Amino acid sequence: MLETEILPIPSLETKPSEYDSYQCSLSSKFKDIAKEELREDESVRTQALAQFREWIAKHPHIKKCRTDAPFLLRFLRTKKFSVPVACELLEKYLSVRQLFPQWFQKLDINDPAIEAIVDSGYLFPLPERDEHGRKIIFSCASRFDATKYTSAQMARTHAMIVESLLDDEESQVAGYCYITDEGGLTMNHISLWSLVDLKRMSKCIQVSSPMRHKETHFVNIPSIANKVIEFAMSLVSDKLRKRMFFDKNVDELKTRVNPDLLPTEYGGKVTMDEMIAKFKETLKKNRDKTLALDDMFIDLEGAPVNWLSNDDADIEAGIVGSFRKLEVD
Repeated sequence: MLETEILPIPSLETKPSEYDSYQCSLSSKFKDIAKEELREDESVRTQALAQFREWIAKHPHIKKCRTDAPFLLRFLRTKKFSVPVACELLEKYLSVRQLFPQWFQKLDINDPAIEAIVDSGYLFPLPERDEHGRKIIFSCASRFDATKYTSAQMARTHAMIVESLLDDEESQVAGYCYITDEGGLTMNHISLWSLVDLKRMSKCIQVSSPMRHKETHFVNIPSIANKVIEFAMSLVSDKLRKRMFFDKNVDELKTRVNPDLLPTEYGGKVTMDEMIAKFKETLKKNRDKTLALDDMFIDLEGAPVNWLSNDDADIEAGIVGSFRKLEVD
């Protein structure tokens, strides 16, 4: 068997003597989506990358950070090439990784617990995109052993899988769809997360994740989870709430999502085991690059990050208030 290709680790220099060269890999279909939805073309992209890199180089608190185009385009495309807003998102992303290392660091597929969670079929992306070009991330609550694994291990599994996908340009442009089968959810699952941590995690995802969240489908929600779902819904923005769908069963899900994209166990054409085995090759390939993200560093000393206050009012601003005077052009 051939050894898995290992992707190189991008530089973390904030002021490199030369930036990595970039060649857009988007097909004409995704270039059209980028132009229509994100206002992106070659000129806009080139100028935005140059401004973003200059801003990082001037930033007094960002000490180590990737500046390669695939990484920075995560933020620019999520924020439709508004450079100042993309800069804020990067600050929050770097801050969250350091404030909550138990959730967002040591994302290692060779960690026995994390690998076992992946092998169980709890969470994985489907191999084929939907008709809008979106990558679908599929999860199945019953396949997570809540008596054996912790909420931190669950969170790191999510973060690792997401990080392995974020540099993909097609997904940056078209966004993501989520399918969550809550069938088999138990009180053991629910009790893994305190309400405080659930609130913090929800905010972390909403304010720091460089992803275009397009649709979320919840399937087979048991009655014991209704209150939790209601609480979770209260934490998300109106924009995301309008993109959520609740399907009573898989048959109802299939009226919204092409059944052929789903695993065989849900009426599709490829088994979960096959999908997971293929995706693990991607995780192995990305392992060193993903772990190297832990070396990025933003100096939070003295920054007004009052994210853990009772009203959590400052999480929306993150540490951005201190840096608003930095130039982006």
